[in-house]
Parts: sequence; C-alpha cells; structure tokens
Amino acid sequence: MRDLLADMANGVRELSPRRFPWRRFLLALSLGILGGWLFAYLRLPLPWMLGSMVFCTAAAISRAPVAAPPVIRPPMSAVIGVMLGSGFRPDLIAQLPNWLPTLAGLVLFMAACAFFCVGYFRRVAGYDPVTAFFAGMPGGLVEMVITGEEKGGDARTIALIHSARILLVVMTLPFIVQWLEGVSLGINRTSGPSMMQTSALGWFWLVACGVLGVMLAHALRLPAKQLLGPMLVSAAVHVAGLSDSVPPFEIVNLAQLILGVTIGCRFVGTPPQAILRILVISAGSTLILLALTLAFAFAVAQVSRYQPVPLILAYSPGGLAEMSLIALALHTEVAFVAAHHIIRVFLVMIGAGPLFGVLGGKPKSASKPK
Repeated sequence: MRDLLADMANGVRELSPRRFPWRRFLLALSLGILGGWLFAYLRLPLPWMLGSMVFCTAAAISRAPVAAPPVIRPPMSAVIGVMLGSGFRPDLIAQLPNWLPTLAGLVLFMAACAFFCVGYFRRVAGYDPVTAFFAGMPGGLVEMVITGEEKGGDARTIALIHSARILLVVMTLPFIVQWLEGVSLGINRTSGPSMMQTSALGWFWLVACGVLGVMLAHALRLPAKQLLGPMLVSAAVHVAGLSDSVPPFEIVNLAQLILGVTIGCRFVGTPPQAILRILVISAGSTLILLALTLAFAFAVAQVSRYQPVPLILAYSPGGLAEMSLIALALHTEVAFVAAHHIIRVFLVMIGAGPLFGVLGGKPKSASKPK
C-alpha cells in the first residue's frame, strides 16, 4: 500500500506544469487523433491505435516537438486490462486442458525465435553478443533492457530494437489477420456499448476491477501492474459470473489512442539516422518473427482444437495489449490470446538471464553504443 501511495504521489508530481511537457503532449495527441481519424475513414485495422502510432512515429523521426511521458499510460493500461479481463468467461476452466498442446508449441516457438533472431542480430546487424542476445529475446522490453545493461550490453540499442519489434509487428499483423480471416478490423468491429448504455452496476464493476486490480498488482509486485492487475481482477469477476460488462467503446478507443501515441513517441530524442537504421534492421527480424509465427500457428493448429488465427495472435511477439485488442476486434479467444502472452513474457523474464549464463555468455565491462 505504501508503494502504491508513493507511485500515486510521483504521478501527481509528474503532472505538474513544471514537469509535464503539456505542449509537446498535446501536439502528439493531436497528431494521434488525426491519424486515428484518417485510419478510421480509410477503414484500416485498429484505426485509433495504428493511426496514432504511425503519425507519432513519423513525428519522432522528423524531430517534431512531441512527447508522451510515461505517466499518461498507466490509466489507459488499466482500462485495457479491465477490457481484456472481460473476455474471460465462466466456461474458461473447462477449456484449460485444450491449451496443453498450444503451450508446448509456444515454448518451442520462443526457442526458435530466440535462436534465429539472436543469430540475425549477431551476424547481420553486427551487434556484440550481449546486445544481440537480449535484443533477440521475444518479449519483455523493460526487463531485457535492464538485464542486458547489467550484463554490459548497449541498453539504448536493446530498447530501440524491442520498441521497433512491437511497432513493426503491430503495424503488419492486423493486415495479415484481416486477410486470413476475411473480415474487417475497422472501427465498427471494436465497437461495444456506449457510455450512455452502460448501467450503473456495470460502471461499478468496471471501476472496481481497475482500482482493486492496481492495488492487488502493487501488493503482489506483478510486472506491468497497471495492465495485469486489472485484467486478473476483471477476469475473476467475469469467470465467476458476477458481471458481463465491458468498457464503453469511447473509453476503449481513447485507450487505443494513448497506446498508439506512447509507442510512436518511444523514439523521441533518438537521432533520425539511428531510428531509420534500427527500423531497417528490425524489419529483417520482424520478417523472421512473422514467418515463425505463421509456421508454428498452422502447425499447432493441426494438433489442437484451435484455428490458425487465434494461434497467430497468441504466439506473435507484438505485445499483450496490442494482440489482445486484435482478438477482441475479432470477438475470438481473448482469454486464450492474453494468457499465452502473459506466459511468454513471464518465461522470457525469468529465463533470459539464466539462459545467457548457461550458454557461456560473459558480461562485458563496458558497452559501446551502436
């Protein structure tokens, strides 16, 4: 509880006019709204997330005065967590045995991604062994940056590679899924009840799931606490049948907008040449990841009850919130997708450091930026 109050106090201080870059954030938000509106007008997949992401990434590359401070993301992450938890249904427990072959496939998929991506970053990109190893892990942006820096890797390169991985996978996979599924992932597919259609009891459960979820995550010291905590509490409430409410589409679209803005603004402060170089290098690793995702999804579909599209979303290392939003847009297997992403990130977090040591990795005394 003390940690939670401290985080809240820090958040309030960061929102003060002296610390918070309001003008740059408002410009980023305006560009995000413009991009979201344009993508919605063109009926492109997940318009409010992808449109804002593309426009803010372009602004960062062109050195426009945009910013998305970390303090703005937690409330939106809580909204997305509650929304993802609402995809868990009372019949979930009966489906768990069906996950055994897909989880086994997930472990093999992660091993293949790590093997090929680490080799790619080592031989093609020319990164040192430490940077290549932690940049090639399929998940855990913050954890890989911290652990990689502790081992002597280039923290900035690792952070940019993982940011570019999420950016490129999220920008390409919705179009692949839309093509495979034969349906539109435009704005109408993600629309749920409006704010006026949500009952008072529904609002109570939604707010309670968010608040109690953050408190629980702080108490248990969970990673990505603003997302996982509300998702777990919301999942428990919906599995128990206490509520079937989902967040109104206006709030969901706002959460997608903020998510896209923050992803695009991750590149702010990095020289344009470095951003473009990272994006070009990451394009190669993204092709590897997407090829492995499709191969494993179609292979595992032959030995499980799940179709390729849910497996593609469950395996793709593009981010829990982002891939789950696509699953929500398709109204398919949200709990399945979210659970597999949580397990993937958890395995990367606990396994990357020890695996680096087992494979004979030696920490560097100093790292040289690429």
